[in-house]
Amino acid sequence: MVVIGVSAVYAGLSYDVGTLTSMGAGFFPVAVGALLAVVGILIALAAKDLPKAASNPGDAHARLPDLRGAVCIIAGTLAFILIGKYGGLIPATFAIVFISALGDRTNTVFRAAALSIVMCAIALVVFSWALKLQLAPFAWG
Repeated sequence: MVVIGVSAVYAGLSYDVGTLTSMGAGFFPVAVGALLAVVGILIALAAKDLPKAASNPGDAHARLPDLRGAVCIIAGTLAFILIGKYGGLIPATFAIVFISALGDRTNTVFRAAALSIVMCAIALVVFSWALKLQLAPFAWG
């Protein structure tokens, strides 16, 4: 994260950064890159203070990362791309929120569906009506 953040700052500095009241093209990459680098450093410092894992070979499975959340987020994003192209904004929004919400082990299918329906309504108002996004609410019919 630190390397990506510093790279973004370096690339952003080749553009006009400007000021807070008159932002240039490089302001956003520099600001986000700096925040990313700082967060990366904070994560590294916090990880340094974590207790060491047990050295017993039987505890090896306890150190494996839980990939459910990452897999669900990636699957949700891929579903949004595919369904957005052929189904429209509302089905794509439902798919990404529903699949991604299932990445949290505390969520139930009902809660994920309820969250998806609420987010579909918000997406319809914000992206379709307010921002006039060029993605139709429903692509079929």
